[in-house]
Amino acid sequence: MDAASAQALDDLSATLRDRLIEAAGEGREAGEAKTPEDLHERIRALVDREAAMLDEVQRGELCRRVAQRSFGLGPLEPLLWDPTVDEVMVNGPGSVWVERRGRIEPVDVTFSGVAELRHTIERILAPLGRRVDEAQPMCDARLPDGSRVNVVIAPLALDGPILTIRRFRRRGLTPADLVEIGTLEPALHDFLADCVRARVNLLVSGGTGSGKTTTLNALSSFIPAGERIVTIEDAAELRLQQPHVLRLEARPANLEGRGEVTIRQLVRNSLRMRPDRIVVGEVRGAEALDMLAAMSSGHDGSLCTVHAGSAQEALRRVETLALMAGVGLPHAAIREQLAGAIDVVIHQQRGRDGVRRVTAVAEVVREADGPFAREVYSLQGAKTRWALPESGRLAERLSDLGAL
Repeated sequence: MDAASAQALDDLSATLRDRLIEAAGEGREAGEAKTPEDLHERIRALVDREAAMLDEVQRGELCRRVAQRSFGLGPLEPLLWDPTVDEVMVNGPGSVWVERRGRIEPVDVTFSGVAELRHTIERILAPLGRRVDEAQPMCDARLPDGSRVNVVIAPLALDGPILTIRRFRRRGLTPADLVEIGTLEPALHDFLADCVRARVNLLVSGGTGSGKTTTLNALSSFIPAGERIVTIEDAAELRLQQPHVLRLEARPANLEGRGEVTIRQLVRNSLRMRPDRIVVGEVRGAEALDMLAAMSSGHDGSLCTVHAGSAQEALRRVETLALMAGVGLPHAAIREQLAGAIDVVIHQQRGRDGVRRVTAVAEVVREADGPFAREVYSLQGAKTRWALPESGRLAERLSDLGAL
């Protein structure tokens, strides 16, 4: 089928979908359908009546497109079934992009107009109990399969509604998978495995889309099965395989502005749940102070992620976030707690080739002006450099494990 024919079918499917909606309002056609099977029959009858000039193959394709527009996610449905698509980005009705293997590229998918895109957004949000309107033009949500959704509409979005869907991988990547795709080198894989087993507190840093959560999830597989683990996330993405895992997820406020449960509240509550380790999907606010308190008060081996451009910047960002707690602690006290809480920072970047790589691993050491991230591993081009610790807390823990 050429592009012109495909576009004609797409336009016709939009017209027939509108007729189904009109018929539903009048109690005919789709309005009589009680099940998806009934709706498919009504769609087939409508297509046979309104597009009798098309051949059987074209009518079948037209039925599929009308069904997608009627109760699927419209033109996005094929993208969400494509296993190579990691993220779908809709920048208005006429511009759709996807991320495949770390690269962003446009796709030949459009909506008939703003109305159809808004209808698709409403079909996504309605079952989740969420909504967007002029009073609340932004929304975050999570699909039943775990995919994350972000919506921005007018008056904030100037060129039409913006919809971003980050796909949820049904099978998380293992550490061996990260070695295979180039995120970790074999020697670094073994070093980080020893760090997790030695109950070292790890902070994974990086920019948006650099693969922080994927790496965190993979490293968690090295936690022994007998430990009690509490995971805390804004939107649940982690899939730990251990048998004793307690999963907590923050809750946004309802339409009346009530019922919000923050990451900070969950971190503080987790301390009462007798955890061996605490895993925070991402530290992004005042919960940083509570996370530092947990790491330095007996919950060794905890893991979390933070947005940052380097390992040293990650420490500064956690310090800034801890100050947002507003408890009046001096900078020196927070820096001292930071130096005593975090042992290792793992920094990850997405290269121009789309591959996400761990480019630096640093141990946190105390210095006169605050904690310093001393690199024990760095990746520069195709060359790696190691400077394993010979003394200090990290060296002691790895030596106790027999890793050094």
